[in-house]
Amino acid sequence: MAKAPAPDAESILVIVPALNEAGHIEACLNSLLGDSSWSAVLPCIVADGGSTDETRAIVKTLASRYPRLRLVDNPDRLQGAGTNLAVALGATEATRILVRCDAHATYPPGFVRGITECLDQTGADSVVIPMDSIGQSCFGRANAWIVDTPLGNGGAAHRGGQLSGWIDHGHHAGFTRQSFETVGGYDPAFSHNEDAEYDLRLTRSGGKIWLAAPLRIDYVARGTPGGLARQYFNYGRGRARTQAKHGQTLKPRQTLPVLALFGLSLGTVMAPFFPVALLLPGAYVGLLLAASVLMATKHRSACGLLCGLAAGIMHMSWAAGYLVERARRGTPNEER
Repeated sequence: MAKAPAPDAESILVIVPALNEAGHIEACLNSLLGDSSWSAVLPCIVADGGSTDETRAIVKTLASRYPRLRLVDNPDRLQGAGTNLAVALGATEATRILVRCDAHATYPPGFVRGITECLDQTGADSVVIPMDSIGQSCFGRANAWIVDTPLGNGGAAHRGGQLSGWIDHGHHAGFTRQSFETVGGYDPAFSHNEDAEYDLRLTRSGGKIWLAAPLRIDYVARGTPGGLARQYFNYGRGRARTQAKHGQTLKPRQTLPVLALFGLSLGTVMAPFFPVALLLPGAYVGLLLAASVLMATKHRSACGLLCGLAAGIMHMSWAAGYLVERARRGTPNEER
């Protein structure tokens, strides 16, 4: 069977928000634009939030290879705001598909074309994709191995998911321009969780989200405990902001880290008076240790022994960020 003709490049806008991504931006852009003569002429905007490393210089150098690659300043620095800005500056009358990409990821050959065809074939308003985490340090590998398991992600469909289908949230990849503009794009005030907040508005307005399992990306996981803690603390804060804005309840997989933090705290405080209370933190620590041994055995690497530490940091940091933000904002629908 003859392969369908490539979509009109003029109908697509590729957007890459970036901030201090000198270590990843070249690989990202080459994976998106460098796999064919068609992809090389795709309109692409890097919305830079004020990088102080070599990110901007790298993008300017790559512009000599990819004639439609543009670098624009994103004074608000945040990814959502940068994406909105790129649409405002780069979309033309011909633009009907928006492809948002992560500067911290690399993309398989034909990715942009695949997203475009998936949007057309499914009739979806948004196409989301699974992320396969990879690590570049020993801790980073442990982080990557555990985050793609239920202990690390709570069963999130876009974390290593293998089945395509309709879902309510996933890792953003493509939108129809019409639906993006209809719901007002991203909330530019959100530094984290802007994708889930967008998906909530989209689905509440009747929009449909398709998880395209074959269109997978490699995502570079945080390589240090501190970096991971900051990432998940901010994720928890972002979820609390979404809840405050929309009155949304937590899913069970989001409630569990909060319960784990309470259990650890309560057990530790009560242990001097009721030693049996140590069963709570003991059971949790035992679960993390078991996960470490299991992952080290599975991957035949001593780095797997850090998997429990990584999972614990994810859980506790997310819960702490969520609780701090909830305390600051109060009850749902008290967005300030």
